Amino acid sequence: MENLQKIINVTQIRKADEHTITKKGITSFALMGQASLAFVKAIEPLLNRSLKIAIVSGVGNNGGDGFAIARILKSKKYTVQPFLVQFKDTLSPDCDINFQKLDDTIIIKSTSKVPDFSEYDVIIDAIFGFGLSKPITGFIKHVIESINNAKKTVYAVDVPSGLYCDKLPDSDTVVQADLAVSFQQPKFSFFSPENGTFVKNWKTVDIGLDEDFIQQQESNYFILNDKIANILTSRPRQSHKGSYGHALLIAGSYGKMGAAVLSSKACLRSGVGLLTSYVPKCGYQIIQSSVPEAMCLTDENEEFVTQLPEIFKYAVLAIGPGLDVNEKTTLAVKKLLSENNTPLVIDADAINIIAKNEELKSLLPKNSILTPHIKEFDRLVGKSDTSTERFQKQLEFSAKYQCVVVLKNAYTTISSPEGNLYFNTSGNQGMSTGGSGDVLTGIITGLLAQNYPPLHAALLGVFFHGKAGDDAACKKGYKALIASDIIDALRIEKS
Repeated sequence: MENLQKIINVTQIRKADEHTITKKGITSFALMGQASLAFVKAIEPLLNRSLKIAIVSGVGNNGGDGFAIARILKSKKYTVQPFLVQFKDTLSPDCDINFQKLDDTIIIKSTSKVPDFSEYDVIIDAIFGFGLSKPITGFIKHVIESINNAKKTVYAVDVPSGLYCDKLPDSDTVVQADLAVSFQQPKFSFFSPENGTFVKNWKTVDIGLDEDFIQQQESNYFILNDKIANILTSRPRQSHKGSYGHALLIAGSYGKMGAAVLSSKACLRSGVGLLTSYVPKCGYQIIQSSVPEAMCLTDENEEFVTQLPEIFKYAVLAIGPGLDVNEKTTLAVKKLLSENNTPLVIDADAINIIAKNEELKSLLPKNSILTPHIKEFDRLVGKSDTSTERFQKQLEFSAKYQCVVVLKNAYTTISSPEGNLYFNTSGNQGMSTGGSGDVLTGIITGLLAQNYPPLHAALLGVFFHGKAGDDAACKKGYKALIASDIIDALRIEKS
């Protein structure tokens, strides 16, 4: 998608550096200065001058950043102690220039005693940069262990030392950063659940690399952020409820009608023109009283869905929240997949039913949107040993069945039939609460009903769902956040 930034690999990052230096006619040392200033600007709101700051640098360009950062912070009257982890006899040229501008650096060699970093309040990690390609061993391992054991606030320059950019680490010797300030763009490895200990949070800073050049690089990984709002269509004054689609939501069972309520409310909040919720008989009064804006049809069964209404008069159909997986409901899901040719939004128990009945996968209508969490996805395609393996299976599933898969996680990933993977950047840990996924299903359903293409509906739905969670967390906090708060905070508009 043209307006979303690509995630590029280590080789491409190096090319972007070289291209920028050549195109702008600046030196690599000047680019290092820009990066260091951007880093300081990013962390300075988190600092105060009573803090003791240790800056631990290596011998390469990441270390050069560290020495430049030390010099900038010193000029601003912060209490800074620079360290050099000297695992090579020579420093890179740019690193050496910045090193020589300091006169109080403590040098750590293989024969040195590893410092006790617990005497500092903040540790800035600049030992290794994005180019690391092998596990850390020897005395550097002990230095990193000392940083982690200090249990202090740690800020990583670009990438936590020991973490690879393009693959999972093969060692636990990685700096555990509270914040990684990544240059120009996040690294692919930031989005893997296995790396959550090493990258508790991250932000990007613009260091002046040529974005047009980056966008020209081959990559099927994209960052989903607020730029996605550019694809939102306007809502003309001269319009009516029929202009924005009529969605059918098949959901709920005895004891799980809350899922149907949350999905229905979220669908309406997303801007759908009309919504009909199809539920078992036990849910009729619940829907009518909880969501008066929705129309309600009921199944003949009291406790779960066993049949389908007339499906052909609806613009969009969604199925799954709180549905149950009994035999009669399974037959209803099979009937829906067999008789419907338009894209569906499929969630929760509908996914579990498909996972249990392999033959149903081939009946998935083209461009359907599936919204599993990790366990549901593993049931659908088989267990994965790593997130990298799961990402690959996600892409393969989308390609094979020509569908969009929304894999819900801390950084929800959306895969397209064309082979692209989008990593969402909105949302927070407070959204790890029951019903949050039901809300997402409703939002995506409503957007699809408004004639957004399936991939666009999924991308918009995921981003604005997360943004609503962020806005709600500002008012409620992470622990008090519930799914209804996400609906109340939902605002699908260009900022």
